[in-house]
Amino acid sequence: MPIPFSDPIWQKPPAAPAFQSLFPGGQRVDVVIVGGGILGLSTALHAARLGLAVQVLEAGEIGQGASGLNGGQVIPGLKYDPEWLLEHFGPDRGEILVNFAASTADAVFELIRDEKLAVPFVRNGWIQAAHTETALKAAANRDRQWQARGADVRLLSQTEIAALTGAQGYLGGWLDRRAGVIDPLAYTSELARIASAAGVKIAERQKVVRLDKNAGLWRISTEGGAELQAKAVILATNAYTGDLLPGLAETIVPLHSFQIATAPLSPDLAAGILPEGQAVSDSRRILVYYRKSADGRLVLGGRGRMALPTSEGDWARARAAPALSGAVRRCRRKALVWSGGDDAGSSPAYPRARAGPDGRGRLPGPWRRPDDRAWRAHCWLSGER
Repeated sequence: MPIPFSDPIWQKPPAAPAFQSLFPGGQRVDVVIVGGGILGLSTALHAARLGLAVQVLEAGEIGQGASGLNGGQVIPGLKYDPEWLLEHFGPDRGEILVNFAASTADAVFELIRDEKLAVPFVRNGWIQAAHTETALKAAANRDRQWQARGADVRLLSQTEIAALTGAQGYLGGWLDRRAGVIDPLAYTSELARIASAAGVKIAERQKVVRLDKNAGLWRISTEGGAELQAKAVILATNAYTGDLLPGLAETIVPLHSFQIATAPLSPDLAAGILPEGQAVSDSRRILVYYRKSADGRLVLGGRGRMALPTSEGDWARARAAPALSGAVRRCRRKALVWSGGDDAGSSPAYPRARAGPDGRGRLPGPWRRPDDRAWRAHCWLSGER
């Protein structure tokens, strides 16, 4: 169901196919995957290419949830750096985690290349912008660790980060050239296309309402009346899990992230804001992230109200600035999903983070008003925060 008062930034082409493919009732399949986002579709693709019979059931439309609404920043790594992972998980498991984290952006961009996916992307890196001396020291420590592993990363001076972002308020930052940006809805849609071509059956608007297991076999019932049997079920529903599996919803805290986009920037503005097309997120505990879209908009995101939007006023904190008066497209997404443990790294009030829909083990940040001072055309990037 579309989110009220939300006009998504990312749009499907008019000719985008619908998916309504179901195995015949009563036929046993190897795997039923509940949820047609990036997690579910990627799992389905790989399972099908291993020879398994796979059914994906999506309650809404492909890409309607967080997978198609997120900021599209593809960033390798986890919240924790290599030395922390090695210390806490040991040399064997820690090294596996470090190598996995280092490879994640490669996996996305190589899939786009190898499968010839119709996904707009720019791979010029991600900037972590330091707004305090403490954050700058942390960036230097992160840089040292990844440099030692041969990663294409480097520290940015205050002058360099100003040139790359258009901002004058950062003290410096860190550039990870392994990263980049994609159109997340195009990526999700293309995953569905190639999964379907690999033999996966995908059915949209088939909300699963019941799971039962008997004699080693799962029975899956949908709101539309479909009945399936499977050897295994994978819940790839993330923040949208609900009460399908008793007890699971209690382990998940869904958070909301709001995004806003400007109208396409004029050539003069575009030349001074993110001229090389990097993704950016700042070093605040509750961060703000931004990038350019393929059609030249400035797309900004951060945490909004902790519930579904109910009025246009829910975007007021972002739209109040004159610099964003042309922002006409807005979207709300479910953000990170937190599960288990005792510390989210941002606040002891949250459980430990697992990688969420945007692939980053961190809490997305809220919009921050610059002390009610007026913003000029470049001003949201001028350091007045």
